[in-house]
Amino acid sequence: MYKFVQIAIFLMFSILWNSSKAQALFDVETGIVSTGYNDVRIPNNGGTFFSLKDDLNPKSKLFYRLRASYTLKSRVTISLLYAPLEMVSNGSLTKDIIFRNNTFAANNNINAVYKFNSYRLTTRVNIINQPKIIFGLGFTTKVRDAKISLSNSFISTEETSVGMVPIINFYFWRRIKDKFGLFLNGDALFASRGRAADIHIAGTYKYSDNITLRAGYRFLEGGSNGRVYGFALFHYGSVGISYTINNKQQNEI
Repeated sequence: MYKFVQIAIFLMFSILWNSSKAQALFDVETGIVSTGYNDVRIPNNGGTFFSLKDDLNPKSKLFYRLRASYTLKSRVTISLLYAPLEMVSNGSLTKDIIFRNNTFAANNNINAVYKFNSYRLTTRVNIINQPKIIFGLGFTTKVRDAKISLSNSFISTEETSVGMVPIINFYFWRRIKDKFGLFLNGDALFASRGRAADIHIAGTYKYSDNITLRAGYRFLEGGSNGRVYGFALFHYGSVGISYTINNKQQNEI
């Protein structure tokens, strides 16, 4: 995973260094993330179905995301995203559950940690690139570093998952009036035994030639139904700021 990130960073900086027409953008997003649902059964055959949202008490928390991107000749954008996520749930279960072949007895306090860190390399082509509207499609290589752990006074165990998956990326920005715009961006993939969607909608404000501000809503949803069962939904209330370098063309968000 870390080698993938190192290679991605090297490729991006190589492109920028060798192209005087490249537009660099650095973006920070933050806000509050909360759990919509988080259903688990591990293993899928023999484990107990339970919810980290309904059976335990998840805590909302601050989040952040970091992104760097380069747009070449106003058409091709290459970006690297780091999106960490770790949610904690606590409480006492009303029933015994089997998790990774361990039995967690009812009426004992349980601490659960759900981690889903994401590293993504995206290449996208702008199909429409006009002063008032930008629309692009591309592909994202997503590397996940995931974990679900349960612990009480007697038992501690965790299920980890590290993997890579290609997903579809889309981008839409529309100028509404003067410096204000509407922004829709996301990665999504649906398959027979799983799905992944990370979609963001926001209003934008062009503060200066180099700085764009935004505020909006994001949701992260997905999971798999294979050896393990796990599907989760997270809601984000977010604000973000983008800083553009070498801004000689229509800048993206």
